[in-house]
Amino acid sequence: MVKSSDNPADPFKKALAEATKVMAHDPDLTVSYSVDPSGVSGDAMRLPQVSRRLTPDEVLLARGTADALALHRRYHDASTHARYAPQGDMAREIFESMETARCEAMGARDMPGTAGNIDAKISHEAARKGYAEVRDAADVPLATAAGYLVRHLATGRDLPEGARNVMELWRGHLEREAGGALDTISGSITDQTAFAKLVRRVITDLGYGDQLGDDPDEIDDQADDQAEDGAEEEQDPDSTGQDDEGEQDPEASPEQSQEDTQDASQAQVSMDDMADQELGEETEMPDGEAPLEPPPPAPVSDADPNYTIYDSAHDEEIRAEELADPAELERLRAYLDQQLEPLKGAVSRLANKLQRRLQAQQNRSWEFDREEGILDAGRLARVVANPTTPLSFKVEKDMEFRDTVVTLLLDNSGSMRGRPISIAAICADVLARTLERCSVKVEILGFTTRAWKGGMAREKWLNAGREQQPGRLNDLRHIIYKGADAPWRRARANLGLMMKEGLLKENIDGEALEWAHRRLVNRAEARKILMVISDGAPVDDSTLSVNPANFLEKHLRDVIAMVERKRQVELLAIGIGHDVTRYYDRAVTITDVEQLAGAMTEQLASLFDSDPRSRARVMGMRRAS
Repeated sequence: MVKSSDNPADPFKKALAEATKVMAHDPDLTVSYSVDPSGVSGDAMRLPQVSRRLTPDEVLLARGTADALALHRRYHDASTHARYAPQGDMAREIFESMETARCEAMGARDMPGTAGNIDAKISHEAARKGYAEVRDAADVPLATAAGYLVRHLATGRDLPEGARNVMELWRGHLEREAGGALDTISGSITDQTAFAKLVRRVITDLGYGDQLGDDPDEIDDQADDQAEDGAEEEQDPDSTGQDDEGEQDPEASPEQSQEDTQDASQAQVSMDDMADQELGEETEMPDGEAPLEPPPPAPVSDADPNYTIYDSAHDEEIRAEELADPAELERLRAYLDQQLEPLKGAVSRLANKLQRRLQAQQNRSWEFDREEGILDAGRLARVVANPTTPLSFKVEKDMEFRDTVVTLLLDNSGSMRGRPISIAAICADVLARTLERCSVKVEILGFTTRAWKGGMAREKWLNAGREQQPGRLNDLRHIIYKGADAPWRRARANLGLMMKEGLLKENIDGEALEWAHRRLVNRAEARKILMVISDGAPVDDSTLSVNPANFLEKHLRDVIAMVERKRQVELLAIGIGHDVTRYYDRAVTITDVEQLAGAMTEQLASLFDSDPRSRARVMGMRRAS
């Protein structure tokens, strides 16, 4: 007899857990239900929580998630995956997404019942991220679209609405660039190795071949060739160093064989002695074997392979709390608040304005012609005109922003000292607090150098003889004031660090922008926004004194071009007192630092504006009014 206090969802959970173990071919798998993100860790699988109500949406999501994770565990070989996985971020995202789609497509072929469950999971994720409302391919990840296309091609099934929209936005580009490889996807999904090779070909066709790393098959072929050469040398009498005339007689006596062996041993000892005496001479390679050259070093910049760094050993990526103790941070934060006391009223009004605009866009969406809800007064006229017409109702629809993360990259150079850095710090404070209330994650980063005029890198260069055009010649300092996942209350004091005497030095914008972009693309959010706040061109006296005058500026332009080309991140900039529109397409230049708060607010609000014309007006402006 079932007690009334028992959870009515428990039988469903138990049955789903057992079915998941069978589908995964893993009886030792432990299945649990949690509000934490779903996934597999070791022998433990987490599925979405199912409440006592057992609503259809909860059941479908749990079953779809369970099927997807079980199929991945059943058909995915981790060692094969690791062998062919690319090194670069974008290439790896595409590789992972297409492999996940392969496993789910295998399940749909072998167990058709899983297809509908996984469709429900995909539909839920697409709805949560707002994919059905997206109209621009740049607003959704290419990797996600590639995975959807693999599912469609491999199974022939139509995708749920939001996923289909994303796939169609990118489909033309994918088929134009990698159509030849994609045509054979369906026939290779049963072989993970063949599929991995095919995906690497797709990645190359899409223009990300430079992120693949070494081809593992070529490495194995080289290793096999070297092993065969080594075995031949052991069997070849010529490799012992003897100068025989003709082949050895197979009928030779045992005494002769023993003499030959002794001669070979003596020759080997003589060669070892010569090697010890002539360490400075190169060892002669066996005939037909070329010396193995070390692989060329990887470029230090994805944007410009010709960009060079003399010495990066003293560069640092450091958290703000590691540069000052808690008491000092609190003191500096209090000083920052004191500096900005006159602006408190204006800043608060801007924060409230931004929050109202964002929340209005979240909540003011309606579904009409419903059978229940709020009476739609706008349609009462037709009921009066024709009493047989049924009443019409409307329902307010929550429009949560698609998963979004915003990175604020602040120039921490010496030229920002004083009021500009204070304004930048308080605006970062306001935006972080405001966006956090609207469920938008915010990361705050800063960039400067560890020393004026070179630091340890320059000392090393001077001691080594002053190489011509050594590349970047200073020690970088990249500061994390607030991580995207950190709550604001824990990072509030960190912004006071910008008031610390001696922190602000020189600025190498290109590498800082590439660093911030790399951090963003590694995030899981669907939409990524990067806002740069700077007061001009990159300047580092040590670097520019021994390199071409446009060395740092060219790298900055190359990084911006890379970010715009990859379209994984929405990039915009605000210049303080200097025109940065010559670098960034979407930029605002302000002449008075007090305009910064308003410019940042308008820029960010426009990004979330659902009206494309309004958004274009703001994003197209070149100078703050």
